[in-house]
Parts: sequence; structure tokens; C-alpha cells
Amino acid sequence: MVKQQRAARTRESLVRAAAEVFAEQGFVAASVAAISERAGVSSGALNFHFDGKTALARAVEGRAAEAVRAIIRAGGAAGRAGDPLGALVESTYALQRLLVGDVLVRAGFALGADVAHRSRVDLRGQWRLWVEGSCAAAARAGLLAEGVSVRDAARLVVAVTAGLEVLGAADAEGAGMPHALTRIWSVVLPGIATGPQETD
Repeated sequence: MVKQQRAARTRESLVRAAAEVFAEQGFVAASVAAISERAGVSSGALNFHFDGKTALARAVEGRAAEAVRAIIRAGGAAGRAGDPLGALVESTYALQRLLVGDVLVRAGFALGADVAHRSRVDLRGQWRLWVEGSCAAAARAGLLAEGVSVRDAARLVVAVTAGLEVLGAADAEGAGMPHALTRIWSVVLPGIATGPQETD
């Protein structure tokens, strides 16, 4: 049992260290040596737990995907409770908090966009499908403004999300991001929604 716990802690340290190095350096520049040093383990220990850098990248992406799915599940439950557009807005805040505060999520998105890494996880695609479904639910509930199509609303929200991702990568401290997102929604919501909507 103690050995299993130690192994689990080592794997966790390696995945988190890999996320930090991938987020800072990208997939190509990241080295196994840098990752093992960041984790405080030998390269041999790294190779015992993971079959190289690609396996670590996939572990990071898997963790990021779990976090994004959790946001989607929570947003879906809130949306089914009667306010799909409000749930979508809150989900963007949840994603923003993860992009700032969770290096695994930040690195997962970065790896998905890295042409040098063949990602098996489409985080952006999962998010886009969730946004499209939420906008469609909002339209069915009569929450989209007249003349606003589901497709246009979804594209706009996905574009906002892409901007958050860039801001999160540029500002890991994320000091201004919640306020920036509130300002973005204060401009976007009046254009796509019927009636007043909460933005924070």
C-alpha cells in the first residue's frame, strides 16, 4: 500500500511538472531531463512511470480533459434547470479560472494547438460542441435575441474563449482576467440575448 501511494505521488509530481514545462517551453523544447528535474525525480524514475515525453503529454491532456468535462457537466445541469445562457456564461468564468489557476488545463490547451504534438484529445472541439449545444438550448428557450442565429452566437462565445486562452497564457497570474471577462460579456450579451443578463 505504501509503495502504491508513493508511486501515485511520483506520477502526480511528474504530470504536474510536465504540464509546467510544456506550458513554459512547448512540446518540442521540453525535455525529459527538465521534467524529471522539475519533479525532483531521476530520469530513470520518469521512464519507469511514463514511456517518454509523449506519454506525459497525453497524461496532461487527459487531466485537462477531465477538468473541462467537469465544467461541461456542471453547466449542463445548470442549463437544464432553466437558464442555459446563464449557465454558459458561468461556464466561461469556470474555464477562465482553470486557465489561470490550473497549469494542467493551460498546458492541455497549449498541447492541443502544438503542431509538433499529435494530440488525441480535442479540448477545443469538446468546448465548441458544448457551446453550440448551450446556444441551441438558449434559442429553444427564447433567450437569444431576434435575428441572432445559434451558429453566430456559438462562434462568438468560442472566439471569446479563444481570447481567454491567449490571455491566460500571457498572464499566468490572471489578475485582470475576471474583470476583463465581465467587460466582454457586458458588450456581448446585449447583442445576443433577450432582456438583461447577469455577467458575473
